[in-house]
Amino acid sequence: MKQIAIRTDYITLGQFLKLADCISTGGQAKFFALETKIEVNGQAENRRGRKLVPRDVVSVEGFGQFEVISS
Repeated sequence: MKQIAIRTDYITLGQFLKLADCISTGGQAKFFALETKIEVNGQAENRRGRKLVPRDVVSVEGFGQFEVISS
């Protein structure tokens, strides 16, 4: 499981996908989230504005599992 460090209290799913190199631009987040199976802590998620906090686990189909950590 890869760890993605954030410096703020939370990060949105759209920002996270870019940081995790799943997408190359923030503009792709909406379509990527609708077309790709994404789970946050085992629950299906497709809202790019979903707030992720440290210790959340994100699974992205085709990219693997990521854990949000505080830097």
